[in-house]
Amino acid sequence: MDLIISSKTSKPIYEQITSQIKEMVMTGKLKPGDPIPSMRALARSLHISVITVQKAYDALQVEGFIETAVGRGTFIAPVNRDFYQEEQQRQAESHLQAAAEIGRSCGIPVEKLQELLELFYREESE
Repeated sequence: MDLIISSKTSKPIYEQITSQIKEMVMTGKLKPGDPIPSMRALARSLHISVITVQKAYDALQVEGFIETAVGRGTFIAPVNRDFYQEEQQRQAESHLQAAAEIGRSCGIPVEKLQELLELFYREESE
């Protein structure tokens, strides 16, 4: 599992880990049942604290992305389509909010942003 931790961002390390693992799950790079490294192994490979990895894994478990089986390890949880769809919608909302803020600050009419969104949306389905 290739994770990239950046010190050049204000995003905490545990959030960098959780967001990258979520992305891998939602894109299918990690599938239900796939094992992920133990907390110690991941901490060692990233040269970070085990406590930081534990915080990331705890968040991923609460959100339903991973599950831990005592004595067996940690695995990607079975697919919960509703949850993943909600997570993807949340990500889309975040990007749309950023686009709206850019549009407002640059004076781009909302109609133009809507037109661009519809264009990009249709491109993918064609």
